[in-house]
Amino acid sequence: MKNLKITALLAVLAFSPFYANVFPVEGAPVVKVLADAIKWKSESIDVGNIPQGKPKLIRFEFTNTTKKPIVIENVAPSCGCTTADYTKTPILPGKKGFVEASFNAAAVGAFMKTVNVTTSDSKTPKTLSFKGMVVAS
Repeated sequence: MKNLKITALLAVLAFSPFYANVFPVEGAPVVKVLADAIKWKSESIDVGNIPQGKPKLIRFEFTNTTKKPIVIENVAPSCGCTTADYTKTPILPGKKGFVEASFNAAAVGAFMKTVNVTTSDSKTPKTLSFKGMVVAS
């Protein structure tokens, strides 16, 4: 049993340098590269008080910080009370685009809604949020 433990320990130590070099790091971390592809002006917006019965338009703006065009592939609001619009054409490097959410302020009270945005640069959706308070008019 003691020989088995020593053999296992030696095997782990022998292969450690090999596994340490499997994922070489070059320059910026992968997470930073993905995060910098699109620079959002704001990812969360507080719209404050809005009157009941009047739709509120919330605009999220961004800049393409890559060296290639980016296309917004999908925009999905979190509920049926919100509709979305967005830049339909490719956003060239250094240029700006937008995602707009139109919130139907039907019910009085506090709210927090999200919109998930998927781009050609990353298949992982970016979640944008907005909140506020619907007051009786």
